[in-house]
Amino acid sequence: MIENISLGAIMIDCDDDKKLREFYAEFLGWERCEVYSIPGVRSGDGVVFYFVKNEDYIPPIWPEQANKQQKQIHFDFMVPNVSAVQHAETLGAVKTLSQFGGTHSTTILDPTGRPFCLHH
Repeated sequence: MIENISLGAIMIDCDDDKKLREFYAEFLGWERCEVYSIPGVRSGDGVVFYFVKNEDYIPPIWPEQANKQQKQIHFDFMVPNVSAVQHAETLGAVKTLSQFGGTHSTTILDPTGRPFCLHH
């Protein structure tokens, strides 16, 4: 084990880095930031997401399907209540047709098609 290792940031590939930053900044209420011209958002306790534009970005298919782009990262956000679902939708996210989380979890696609869950 190496002591004092901590997560610096999570780099997220997407087709529109600025659009995705705006979505997560508004949805999470995190501060907008930038490093080396890469847009990002930072939480009050230091979690950072950077959004990296990739011209060849292919959104994942969810639920997964054989021979299709698979999800490579999946965020689970804890939210106080189901109103977070409507908030995400007003910012450009879409609720997935297939839901597997029962009454306390909702799967949503962010504006680039990446799935994440809201647990309430």
